[in-house]
Amino acid sequence: MTDTIKKPVTEKNSSAANDQKDNAVDPTRHSWFDRPVPGIKQQLTPTLTAVETEPSTECSSCHSMITNTALIFNCYVCPHCDHHLPMTARERLQWFLGQIDGELGQEFMAKDPLRFVDSKPYPQRMAEAQSKTGESEALIVLYGKLRNLEVVACAFDFRFMGGSMGSVVGDRFVEAAEKALAEKKPLVCFAASGGARMQEGLLSLMQMARTAAAVERLRIASVPYIVVLTNPVYGGVTASLAMLGDIHLAEPKAMIGFAGKRVIEQTVRETLEEPFQRAEFLLEHGVVDEVVHRHQMIDTIYRLLAKLCHAPNVNA
Repeated sequence: MTDTIKKPVTEKNSSAANDQKDNAVDPTRHSWFDRPVPGIKQQLTPTLTAVETEPSTECSSCHSMITNTALIFNCYVCPHCDHHLPMTARERLQWFLGQIDGELGQEFMAKDPLRFVDSKPYPQRMAEAQSKTGESEALIVLYGKLRNLEVVACAFDFRFMGGSMGSVVGDRFVEAAEKALAEKKPLVCFAASGGARMQEGLLSLMQMARTAAAVERLRIASVPYIVVLTNPVYGGVTASLAMLGDIHLAEPKAMIGFAGKRVIEQTVRETLEEPFQRAEFLLEHGVVDEVVHRHQMIDTIYRLLAKLCHAPNVNA
């Protein structure tokens, strides 16, 4: 067994050992200059789509969001499910007519002869509808050119009190029919209404006879009258001017009838399944002549009017 001889640690040797230890590189130690500097965190925001940056509308059928610009270019037809969304009366006529020469019936304004009050006075309802739509009444009448044909066209605005037919609507339709009769121009009507306007009572029901008489004068004079049934058409409008045309066209899946579906179900005590009162159902039963997609509507109406008016078809 050997004894281990330990070297005595002097003050000088201890100082040298400490200097050597300080000069050694410790991988776990970092100088102040070598410290990790945190960078600026960039918040990555997702790229917004056109639907999120532009005013958009939700399709009532498939619930997809479509920009208003895309809807206008697609004639308010959903590009995903082909559902026909509603158009305002003025937008529809501006889309239909290639050239607009004037407007009829703006001098007619509704009054309140019955002083009708339900939950609101009738003048208040009219003021709210005018403020909401920017129109003075539920029917707009324009005249101009459909390609090479001079036509008179009118359209109902369903946003205006459900497109209901009051005395002013009757006045405007009769004036449109009289202009078409005087100038031998075809009349085209885009119908979208809930029926007669109850706030005017018997005065609104009288418009059924007035408009029917105006259409009869067109028939006697052999002036073409085409009706386009959009969604929805009900009540007194269906019972008068909307079902007296020479040709009845309808947009796909448009609801068309006199009484509503629920009223009929309560009357006959039966459940009426789809497609009852749809345009396709009425086509099968001979009520309408053709169901036309909105993209083909202008071509179809022009072709029919060119044939009825014995005018040259510029598309042929």
